[in-house]
Amino acid sequence: QVQLAESGGGLVQPGGSLTLSCAADGFAFSFYPMRWYRQAPGKERELAAFITFNGDGTTYADSVKGRFTISRDNAKKTVYLQMNMLKPEDTAVYFCNVVFAGMDYWGKGTLVTASS
Repeated sequence: QVQLAESGGGLVQPGGSLTLSCAADGFAFSFYPMRWYRQAPGKERELAAFITFNGDGTTYADSVKGRFTISRDNAKKTVYLQMNMLKPEDTAVYFCNVVFAGMDYWGKGTLVTASS
């Protein structure tokens, strides 16, 4: 079955950096686009970043463009989110996502807190 496991979250000061990882299993990872979503307290889940199956195309929410970078290693079946210049408003639970056989699959998420 499809499994997604996020890691790398934590507490960071505003202006700092973190790199999130999402390890995937249970599907042919190298054939599927991947997404990072985030959900801040009291808000709807929003798409933060997207990457094509082979990594040659990426898109970002306006709120993270220029600060976040999504990448993937198909040999390791892992997708990453490098987050720089973090702001308090980036505080959220971050989830990776894949659409497989017409269904959305999610990991359990990893909490990122940008606070002094």
